[in-house]
Amino acid sequence: MGFCFNAQFVGHYYSTFDSNRADLAGLYRDNSMLTFQSAQELGAAAIAQKLVSLPFQKVKHQPVTTEAQPTPGGGIVILVTGQLLVDDEQNPLSYSQAFQLSKDQAGNWYVFNDIFTLV
Repeated sequence: MGFCFNAQFVGHYYSTFDSNRADLAGLYRDNSMLTFQSAQELGAAAIAQKLVSLPFQKVKHQPVTTEAQPTPGGGIVILVTGQLLVDDEQNPLSYSQAFQLSKDQAGNWYVFNDIFTLV
């Protein structure tokens, strides 16, 4: 649960988001919740649908800071700030995203909570 894990998760998440958002569905479970710009989605299927229906074709995330802390029950909370470029836009947008990671019954990490906002 140290820096290496946090960096690996963040790298994997944004690489997958930027290349094929549909592949993010496997990181969520039925009890996962996403808040994206104040809109809430519950469950892996609804979250995946929200992410693939976002109104842009191309996106490139550039994380700037990543902070993490342990949570009760062996989880971890990660806060990421950064910039992103959508489609052919030249001016980056600043964002903040918080993840709460938990382990499922099989011991696999998944995103329990995901909060994203442009700042």
